[in-house]
Amino acid sequence: MVDLALEQAYRERLTAALPGVRDAIAEAAAGVGRDPASVRLVAVSKGHPVEAAAAALEVGLTDLGENRVEELEAKLAQLGRRARWHLIGHLQSRKAARALAAADLIHSVDSLKLAERISRLAGELGREAIPVLLQVNVSGEDTKGGFERSSAHESLLEVVDLPRLDVRGLMTMAPFTDDERVQREAFAGLQELLQELRRQRPNVGGELSMGMTNDLRAAVAEGSTMVRIGTALFGERETAGGPDA
Repeated sequence: MVDLALEQAYRERLTAALPGVRDAIAEAAAGVGRDPASVRLVAVSKGHPVEAAAAALEVGLTDLGENRVEELEAKLAQLGRRARWHLIGHLQSRKAARALAAADLIHSVDSLKLAERISRLAGELGREAIPVLLQVNVSGEDTKGGFERSSAHESLLEVVDLPRLDVRGLMTMAPFTDDERVQREAFAGLQELLQELRRQRPNVGGELSMGMTNDLRAAVAEGSTMVRIGTALFGERETAGGPDA
């Protein structure tokens, strides 16, 4: 059961925080001649209770991001498909079938093995096309998952050619730094890789999931179509880490 008082507290926080986030997106977009409406705001409710996700829906945030399949399933059970559910965290192969049932978009397909598992499961379940993004480690940091940037191109082509995968685009995390030059360099690298991929496989979508609380301006400036914002909207969470901030 939803705690109405807690939901109201989250709603008040979101009402205060959301304009600033939207302004930051709009300013970054305007700075490079982009339409702010081309940037989707994914509110990362991971680590927060279902009341936070319910409050997000009340203030008009309909794209919600979760790191863990279990947490996504729990919130989906209470809130249903009123939201578009984004799975943004690392997905273990053994949980892939559950992810296919729960998530509207999986951001974190980070290996050929996982992609093959999803493709195979989709066939077994009679699903025609599973919407996914392919995660690329543009920074080369050991702490980040994804296809390695230096050798990603051929691996990504293999994934794109798998049946029953609807590859909507790419996802990444930049190094955690306040240096906007470093942030933009990482995001520009993903943009360049997506363009290369689409030249050879025009069926690949144009989505770029990149940008969090600390680097959303740099991400939007370099072409992000989805920013994953958690802390700036919901406040600090009990569980830290993961592809949102």
